[in-house]
Amino acid sequence: MKKSVRNNRLYSFFIILIILVVLLSLYGRRLYKLIDNSNSSQSILSFLINGPKEEEIIYKPEETIQIIEGWTNRSISQYFESIGKWQSEELLELVGFPAVDYRKEEDMPLPKDFSNEFTFLNDKPKHYGLEGYLFPDTYRIYADASIEDVVIKMLDNFDKKLTAELREEITKQGKTVYEIITMASIIEKEAPITSTDDYDARVVSGIFWGRLKIGQALQSDATLSYLFNDNNPQHKGEELEVDSLYNTYKYRGLPPGPICNPGIQAIRAAIYPINTNYNYFLTPRDSQQVIYARTYEEHLQNKYKYLK
Repeated sequence: MKKSVRNNRLYSFFIILIILVVLLSLYGRRLYKLIDNSNSSQSILSFLINGPKEEEIIYKPEETIQIIEGWTNRSISQYFESIGKWQSEELLELVGFPAVDYRKEEDMPLPKDFSNEFTFLNDKPKHYGLEGYLFPDTYRIYADASIEDVVIKMLDNFDKKLTAELREEITKQGKTVYEIITMASIIEKEAPITSTDDYDARVVSGIFWGRLKIGQALQSDATLSYLFNDNNPQHKGEELEVDSLYNTYKYRGLPPGPICNPGIQAIRAAIYPINTNYNYFLTPRDSQQVIYARTYEEHLQNKYKYLK
């Protein structure tokens, strides 16, 4: 009889010991804080019986930023400075200054390379910055986020928007993501685009790809505007003779890289152009209408009619 009582006590002791070990492993830190901060045995007993109280959730303050389609990295940096977030230089030092070939600027540190985190950057030349890849959108960010946190958020958004289907089509066409984004950035600046209508963007895309195919210069004023940091719809005289690969009047082929950060409509237009017999186009001042022409002579007539 005594042996049975002793065994029951020993069994109960081991059960209690196991329960304590489990409680300590799960809630040891909270229990320590409770014991350390409280002299009440009732609080400790309540903890052991009912478990820990749910911790209060503290939400970090957030802010909204809005990046517009067609903004350059310089525009984004100036926007951040205007809303009191970061100095303009902080972003440009991280993602690269516009139109800078860092092979020729030994005194300037290279922008940060994010290609290990984002494979779509693998075909981007490392001596150029991230122009074209800071995806335009409305973002919710933590109020204490760093400038790098925000850049990563925009790159992550780009990664999601450039779907596997779009990447497969780019590869199928024998192009690179970098070439597509460069073309998309020109289309973003040259063609009127709305969320519901990308027809003109795709026709303009077809015209530009067609010019590249036959070895004709792109002759895009948008590339010169990027170089000169202006918004002029037309450039004249010495501006057309400036010796820069961004001068697509003087040099054939795509410019060295994107000239802005295009939206998804412009990117899709670059991937899915509409091929027509047109080879020239213009947009009258203060208009969203695009006037197309098949020959240079017809284009000159349109310029006289719509741009005089």
